[in-house]
Amino acid sequence: MRAKPRPAATPEQALSAMDHLIATHLVGQHEIAQQVGMNMTDLTCFAYVMEAGENLLTPGDLAARVHVTTGAVTGILNRLERAGYITRRPDPTDRRRVRVAARPDAVARVLEVYEPYYARLTELFADYSPAEIAVLNDWFTRASTLAANYLEEHCRPGTPGPGRST
Repeated sequence: MRAKPRPAATPEQALSAMDHLIATHLVGQHEIAQQVGMNMTDLTCFAYVMEAGENLLTPGDLAARVHVTTGAVTGILNRLERAGYITRRPDPTDRRRVRVAARPDAVARVLEVYEPYYARLTELFADYSPAEIAVLNDWFTRASTLAANYLEEHCRPGTPGPGRST
């Protein structure tokens, strides 16, 4: 596919467009969480469990990714387990630890809600050349790393920041 002409944009315009996408995405995630009987944090944890696949995460892994305490993640996992979304399995190398697995029927229920949206995104990607998709992928990957690093540096409990004491 040949690249279509794209209108010029400034970094400020791109940042504004990204802010709009993120805001719309957050509203959509909230709506999807309600559709599947979860809150946003539980859905986020379940998404990480799904993404991990067979490389099962520990509760500590989830707590770190979602920026909650291990006590909070225990409550999240209890809710997800009661609702039939996850199971806890003993860690094969350390019997003191558990790993979290997504239940296949729950994955199917959640994907049923997401698949029409992902199909539309796939159609949108069809409007871009392979080189443009490579740029998008690079940008998303690098921006995700930047965001994760920023959270780690500035948003952890006990980290100095505006309105926060150490």
